[in-house]
Amino acid sequence: MMTEVEILSEIRDIETIAAGRGVRIRSHLDRAFGKGRWRKMKGVATVQLADGTICQAEIHWFEAHGIGRKDFKVKKVIR
Repeated sequence: MMTEVEILSEIRDIETIAAGRGVRIRSHLDRAFGKGRWRKMKGVATVQLADGTICQAEIHWFEAHGIGRKDFKVKKVIR
């Protein structure tokens, strides 16, 4: 479930899913945002979906030191 999302709260229960060579789209991330030590992360936050619905959701994103968090996706609506 990929959708445009606005994060309304702190992200909690943050976990690393993949790092280094385990990040499959690393070359795309390097081209789009710059070279970095990319990690795929997941967490839970209150979000507002494109249709205006506000809910808790599991979100995934990529981040690298000095570059920041990029490419947020809603993976599962919790409530």
